[in-house]
Amino acid sequence: MKLSKRNINNFSIIDIEGRIDTTNFNVFEKEIVGLIDSGETNVIINCEGLNYISSSGLRVFLIAMKKLKNLKGKLHLCEMQPTIKEIFDISGFSTIFKIFNSEKEALGT
Repeated sequence: MKLSKRNINNFSIIDIEGRIDTTNFNVFEKEIVGLIDSGETNVIINCEGLNYISSSGLRVFLIAMKKLKNLKGKLHLCEMQPTIKEIFDISGFSTIFKIFNSEKEALGT
């Protein structure tokens, strides 16, 4: 898994490449929780390069959303590959998260 961070407008954008699974979910969790704890309240996770996510990875998304909700922040997900979107649909996460087709759409709300 490779993570990179950038800022556009008032959003911090995390780009994910590769897999989030039981071997590396803690790195992802540390990165996103650290970002939120540093004061970022508007976060977009660009999933364009994400090609696999385990239940451990899904748990990190829930942790991030809960923290941001408590801060009255926003968590937007965008550019999911069809297989990742299917995992979110099957798990019911598609009804919990704001998922956008493009990063531009995620930035616009």
